[in-house]
Amino acid sequence: MPKKPTDNKKEKEKDASATKGNASYGAKDIFVLEGLDPVRKRPGMYIGSTGTDGLHHLIWEVVDNSIDEAMAGYAKNITVELFADGSVSVVDDGRGIPVEIHPQTKKSTLETVLTTLHAGGKFGSDAYKVSGGLHGVGVSVVNALSTYLRAEVWKDGGIYEQEFKRGVPAGKVKKIGTAKTSGTRITFMPDSEIFSTVEFSEKKILEHVRQQSFLTRGIRVNFLDRRSEVPKFYGFLFEGGIISFVKHLSRDLKTLTDDIFHTIKSYDKMEVEIAFQYVDDIDARELSFANNIHTPDGGMHLTGFRTSLTRSINAYARAEGYLKEKDENLTAEDMREGLVAVVSLKLPEPQFEGQTKARLGNPNART
Repeated sequence: MPKKPTDNKKEKEKDASATKGNASYGAKDIFVLEGLDPVRKRPGMYIGSTGTDGLHHLIWEVVDNSIDEAMAGYAKNITVELFADGSVSVVDDGRGIPVEIHPQTKKSTLETVLTTLHAGGKFGSDAYKVSGGLHGVGVSVVNALSTYLRAEVWKDGGIYEQEFKRGVPAGKVKKIGTAKTSGTRITFMPDSEIFSTVEFSEKKILEHVRQQSFLTRGIRVNFLDRRSEVPKFYGFLFEGGIISFVKHLSRDLKTLTDDIFHTIKSYDKMEVEIAFQYVDDIDARELSFANNIHTPDGGMHLTGFRTSLTRSINAYARAEGYLKEKDENLTAEDMREGLVAVVSLKLPEPQFEGQTKARLGNPNART
């Protein structure tokens, strides 16, 4: 007797129902990461990587805050210090992070800044006209990715301190003394559970602090490495600004021009400063910055410089008869051969691509 045909549709529905039952999707399946938990869960989203570049990015974020104070005219000295135990501190003589109770969080402003993403004076228009830390997550991210962090603030005649462990306050802000000066010191220990290496590179830090001194004319930036028996101290102060920077980049090369071309222009709430010269070499050496943040992938400000340089030299070459009517214009690549240039743009709302700020995206920066 032939078998009764099975209802394949019902069997499939039964199988699908069983599958759905094994993979339920409800409220308990939605995870809410609070405070700085998202940073520890996905650190690469905030610092680019958990390798050596991400490790050093922690220092850059803290230094950015000090540079912001310097660019706003409130700090004159910044010091980065490495210790034998692997910790690092950054201190400046700026105004000091506020310590009073914040009206929104009902916690001290210091704790708010160090434990809340997107909290900082960079989002308002009053505290900083220009700032490198666009996303406002800098110091809080450093806090989240450190086994411990200690903040010391000299402000309004007092010395205040607060400590954290992996982003969580170990206690409240406390006043530990009196002070006649102002400033902030952030000391932190990178978390070895997060980073593949916690060994800082003297060369990387030295290059960074030198850059910051070139870009912030008249600001002293120091670096002290205490990891060896005899501490190493480096101090930088360049009154020549990016002119000194171009000289530094050209120091081992034969220059083709006696003078370094230099200009500063302001427009649309932005200030652009450019310095360049030509050397006897095939390669180009172009460094671009937005609010003192190195943009290794360039961006609109560097594109604008290259376009303007190409247009200007072509116009000059035709006016002086170096290019005849039948000749084609020189290209941007022609202009780059032997070029040593620094392009520094300061603007109120930089649109960086990613938290690591490798490229500037503001369309008006190309003007």
